[in-house]
Amino acid sequence: MTIRELENTAMGMVAPGKGILAIDESFATIGKRFQAIGVDSTEESRRAYRDLLITAPGIGEYVSGMILFDETLRQSSAAGVPFRQALVSAGILPGIKVDKGAKNLAGHPGEQVTEGLDGLRERLGEYHALGARFAKWRAVITIGTDLPSRACIEANAHALARYAALCQEQGIVPIVEPEVLMDWENDIERCYEVTEATLRTVFTALYTQRVALEGLVLKTNMAVPGKQCARQSSPEEVATRTIRCLRQAVPAAVAGIVFLSGGQSAQDATVHLNTMNALAGPGELPWPLSFSYGRALQDPALKTWAGQAANVGAAQRVLLHRSRCNGLAALGRYTNAIENELAA
Repeated sequence: MTIRELENTAMGMVAPGKGILAIDESFATIGKRFQAIGVDSTEESRRAYRDLLITAPGIGEYVSGMILFDETLRQSSAAGVPFRQALVSAGILPGIKVDKGAKNLAGHPGEQVTEGLDGLRERLGEYHALGARFAKWRAVITIGTDLPSRACIEANAHALARYAALCQEQGIVPIVEPEVLMDWENDIERCYEVTEATLRTVFTALYTQRVALEGLVLKTNMAVPGKQCARQSSPEEVATRTIRCLRQAVPAAVAGIVFLSGGQSAQDATVHLNTMNALAGPGELPWPLSFSYGRALQDPALKTWAGQAANVGAAQRVLLHRSRCNGLAALGRYTNAIENELAA
C-alpha cells in the first residue's frame, strides 16, 4: 500500500462528524465489565454483545471505524456474516488492537512499558488479510511522585514508533496512543506538562523510525486534572489547555487526532470534545479533532443490554444516541437539547 493509500484511510478515520468506537477490551477487562452487570464472560456472550455494537442500525453515520479484539475480528454476527464484512457493509473501517498490554518496566517501580513487538510483522500481515485496515497500540504514562521518568517516556515512545513503522510496512494505518493517566492528585498544569513532553518524545521517535505522519492517527488524552485533584477544571479550561498542548507538540502533517475518554463520564467526554471544536472553530487547526471512545460510548448501551436479548434494540438506540452526540461534538455542534433527546 502506498503512502497515499495510507493517508486516504487515515483521513477516512477522522472524516467530518465521525469518530472511532473502541470495542477491543481484553478478556480480563470485558470480564470485569460483564461482572458489573451480572453477565458471565463467555465466547458467546462476548460475541452477542459485540454483535449488538457492530450491527446497530445507522451506526455508520457517526462511527468511521471500530477497533476490534483478536477474537472479535474472527467472529460473525448472529446472521452468520463475518464482523469485518458487516463493518465494511456499514461503511465502517475494521481496526485491530495489536499490543500485548502494559507490563512493569524493569528498574522503574510504578511505571510500565507496553509489550508486543515480537512477531508483530507476521501478525499484522495476517490481520491485513483478515480485513483490518488500521491498528492500535496503547502506552501508559503514570503521573506520581517523581513520575514519570524520562526512561519510561522514551521506552514507550520507541515501542510506539517501531509498531507504527511495522504497521505502515504492512499497509495498515497505525493509531499511536500514548495515554497520560488521570488517576493521581495532580492539577491540570502537571497533566499538560507531562502530555507535552510525552508527545514531543513520541514524534521524535516516529521521525527516527521514518514513519509517514500523513498515514498516522494520534490518539491521546485531554489535559485534565487527576481524579484526586481537589480542583477540577471547567470544560473551557480543559479545551484551552489541550489545544495549546497539541499545537506545541503535534506536527501539522498528522492526519488527525482522536481523544480517549480516560475515565471521564460519557457526557463529560462529549462536552470536552465539543468545547475544543467550538473554541477552535472550523479550519483553525491543522488536524481534525474527533473521538476514539470505548467506555464513554459503550457503558450506557452495556447497562441497557444487561445480557438480555430482549434489550438489544434499546441498547442499540442508546449507542446510536451517544455516537450522534459525539459526532456532533466533533463538529462543535453538540448541545444539551440534543443530549436530552433520547430521554424525551
